Amino acid sequence: MPPHSGPDRTPSDDGCLQRVLAVPLALLYAIAGWFLYTALTIRPSGTWDDEAIAGIQLSCLLAIVASALGLLITLLPSIRPAMGRWWLAPPLVLGITAAVRWILGS
Repeated sequence: MPPHSGPDRTPSDDGCLQRVLAVPLALLYAIAGWFLYTALTIRPSGTWDDEAIAGIQLSCLLAIVASALGLLITLLPSIRPAMGRWWLAPPLVLGITAAVRWILGS
């Protein structure tokens, strides 16, 4: 028996659940994208510019946290059948990009 079928759920429930969850997930992805954008646009004046480096690290951390939260929501067993696999792509791309910026930007 598929995981999304059962006496309590009909196939039309998945479409409704997807529309309802699309809003908070899209907001989380937008927040992660904004923090990643700020991390990518902050340019330190030099190696001595500790405040800019701290800003990059904080923006990367917040982007990773928002991406991880979106990824965890998408991977919940009760939600995963309703959401398509492509919903996993944005948090993975945003989180990996933020991690790379954090590592290379310090």
